[in-house]
Amino acid sequence: MTRSARRQPALTHIDAAGRVKMVDVADKPVTLRVAVASARVTMSRTALELLRSGVSRKGDALAAARIAGILAAKRTSELIPLCHGLSPEHVAMDLTITPPRSVTIRAEVRVLGRTGVEMEALTAASVAALTIYDMCKAVDRGIVIGPIRLEHKRGGRSGEWNRADGSSRSAVVGAGTGGKKRSTNRRRVGA
Repeated sequence: MTRSARRQPALTHIDAAGRVKMVDVADKPVTLRVAVASARVTMSRTALELLRSGVSRKGDALAAARIAGILAAKRTSELIPLCHGLSPEHVAMDLTITPPRSVTIRAEVRVLGRTGVEMEALTAASVAALTIYDMCKAVDRGIVIGPIRLEHKRGGRSGEWNRADGSSRSAVVGAGTGGKKRSTNRRRVGA
């Protein structure tokens, strides 16, 4: 097969005329779809200590971020214009204080559907990170959010995908850690 005869990758949300479109998934089979995304929030030591204690002016920021992430996953299609409206079967949010100055967010979304849940997992991680910023900005306006990235997805025609740098191993449920915490000095808020 010549190079020109190979199928070139294409953006699925653009039609032949270059117009934006919603992808038609009506003929796809319903299968279990899973996606895991992560985000990191880096802040001052003072702000991190307030998070660790759970006593900020606005309340427990990690608990609020966890709930915000779950809500965001359920409402992704209202925020991202071309996303299909999905009803997740499960959303798990894990927020871990990672010294010296970060919070690591892990969002896992599962759905029985015709399309993947990568956007739901990424939105959940993003909104959880923004919630931490909102709740801690009075102490530290220089908080940095990022990277926000997909770690793992499985299901559907494209099958399974894992982040190439190997960082997704611990993000996938039970993979590499036996389901155990790696450190006892981290505060975890899980679903």
